[in-house]
Amino acid sequence: MSVPDAKERWSGKITTVTIGATPAEGGTRGSTVTLGGEAGIPFLSFDGETPNPPAIALDVLDVEPADWPGPLAQVYSDVWSDPAAWAKRVKELGADLVNLRLVSIHPDEGDRSPEQAAETVKAVLEACDLPLIIWGCDVPEKDQRVMPKVAEVAQGENCLLGAVTEDEYRTLTAAAQAYGHKLIALSPCDINKAKQVNILVTDMGYPLEDIIIYPSTASLGYGMEYIYSILERGRLAALSGDKLMAQPVLLDVGLEAWRAKEARTGDEAAEVWGPAAHRGPLWEAVTATDLLQGGCDLLIMRHPRAMEAVRKAVSQLIEA
Repeated sequence: MSVPDAKERWSGKITTVTIGATPAEGGTRGSTVTLGGEAGIPFLSFDGETPNPPAIALDVLDVEPADWPGPLAQVYSDVWSDPAAWAKRVKELGADLVNLRLVSIHPDEGDRSPEQAAETVKAVLEACDLPLIIWGCDVPEKDQRVMPKVAEVAQGENCLLGAVTEDEYRTLTAAAQAYGHKLIALSPCDINKAKQVNILVTDMGYPLEDIIIYPSTASLGYGMEYIYSILERGRLAALSGDKLMAQPVLLDVGLEAWRAKEARTGDEAAEVWGPAAHRGPLWEAVTATDLLQGGCDLLIMRHPRAMEAVRKAVSQLIEA
């Protein structure tokens, strides 16, 4: 009895997006990161090629974090008062990109000025030559003043700027257009909302091919099944030819995983949950590897051991 060919015939593929610019391209980055290009279901090589494996960015905050648990403090506490030194540490740990969060511009977290934020970005760019992701503080009135200044000082570096939303997109889109950067399109975990953000941004003349989708996420034990199902539906729509869903996907796994009580709780729970030094990185790694299989191209993570575990899993899945 013959075995039927179950391979799908997809009409679409994921758009290829490159972050960073080397000196030959007008920037100062030592490397670039290319995302997307998949022509089939994640990690099913018979279904379609995966020319660019998922990339990983590690977090850098522009201010000392107030609530990061012990396992993260052991890795970063000697550098986390200096974002430039922290970015160097991220490169030493083997990240593909630096994920810079401008926490201190928030009105309740320091209220630093656009000029101060621009100086921080400049210092990070000079200290570390990895491609750079830059986030504002999620206060629209402040981000509208800060992010154009940040985009200007990073001109030529082809950074990834976050984030445009259904309600707040005009200022950041204009800044990305003016200074040559890519955009993160943030939406609730809803395919129609993700499409709507893309439509609004492209209506301003911004290229759809320069957008990376962030459909929001969750961590292990906190709604992952729902998030996974939406990711999967979005990827299937893209492979079926839906151009508005064919962008690479970013997931902020580190932020979500380390908010879970199972990752944050210290060794007082070790007898039941295991040592905190192992539990937190494992929670982050399992969250990431689960979501990768739903369709993700760029992970933002925090612990280097979690990053290493994910890289090993990706390597095994691609070779399978």
